Amino acid sequence: MGFAPAIGDTIRKILVRSPNWIGDAVMTTPAMGAVRSSFPQAEILVAANPIVAELFQHHPYSDGVLVFDKNGPHQGMGGFLRFCGLLKEQGFDLAVLFQNAIEAAIMTFLARIPRRAGYRTDQRGFLLTHPVAIGEVERRLHHTQYYLHMLNNLGICGGDGRLRLQCTDQEQAWAKATLGQWSWVAINPGATFGSAKRWIPERFAQVADALAGHYDKRIVIIGGPGEVAMGQAVQKAMATTPLNLAGKTSLRQLMAILARCDLLVTNDSGPMHVAAALGTAVAAIFGPTDPTTTSPFSPSSRLVRKSVDCSPCLLRDCPSDHRCMSEIAVEDVLEAAEGLLGGRF
Repeated sequence: MGFAPAIGDTIRKILVRSPNWIGDAVMTTPAMGAVRSSFPQAEILVAANPIVAELFQHHPYSDGVLVFDKNGPHQGMGGFLRFCGLLKEQGFDLAVLFQNAIEAAIMTFLARIPRRAGYRTDQRGFLLTHPVAIGEVERRLHHTQYYLHMLNNLGICGGDGRLRLQCTDQEQAWAKATLGQWSWVAINPGATFGSAKRWIPERFAQVADALAGHYDKRIVIIGGPGEVAMGQAVQKAMATTPLNLAGKTSLRQLMAILARCDLLVTNDSGPMHVAAALGTAVAAIFGPTDPTTTSPFSPSSRLVRKSVDCSPCLLRDCPSDHRCMSEIAVEDVLEAAEGLLGGRF
């Protein structure tokens, strides 16, 4: 059932349906590299929600983005069908579904895309022309390997296997003007999936103060629009004065900020994967989630985690004492930072 190279020259236009979460979308980029490598002459367009679409507006593996906005012009059944009609007009030869939901299969089926490839998940196998079986082994793969495994089963291989994001010259210039010539550490106290993934703000503040003092770093606090209060809590608890950008940047501006930082101290989150893709060192704090599948895919990363009997539980909110996070001490995170920045506390 392989596409490449047997029938690769018949595929001129490819739709990639991206996952809806920033971190998951970043972890598809090695697989997108394989698509680009297998079909170097094809036009590749990414269908994504408005926030994820920003990741692929300027990307070496994407020739364009089709924004699927379920809260805007594509709301409800009428909006969904209009988007399917837009896809049909594009004349795609192949759809690669990284999103696991049946919605992606329905969308590409209604768009009359003749080749539709993806995992046989969410009872959608009958809608795919090239379904790939999935079992417990596949579900336990790191997400980067999970997406590559699907493509490899279809004969789509190649690429360098690395995460990839790219900032424009203008974005880099904006970040340079915003941060100046100082050396920076970013602090990300938020995590959108739920409160269980969030470490304690006061401890983030202690880590930030220690790094600012020992390494002569400036501290920038980052976060999305819904994480302003968390950023303020960290800032309030700090003895030094940070630059607080939580809720004040677009995703692409956040990318440019992270690209200029020496280190990101973060919960398991979308910005964690963004930083890894940009080559920024990452000290990643894990509690209820599983690092086997979602750890930062980078040699310049360190995990901070305590082995407790209830983790990973994958719950949004902790039903007990949040020990997977409360047992992580400031010294544990500083040790990880030391391993990435060098020197000793």
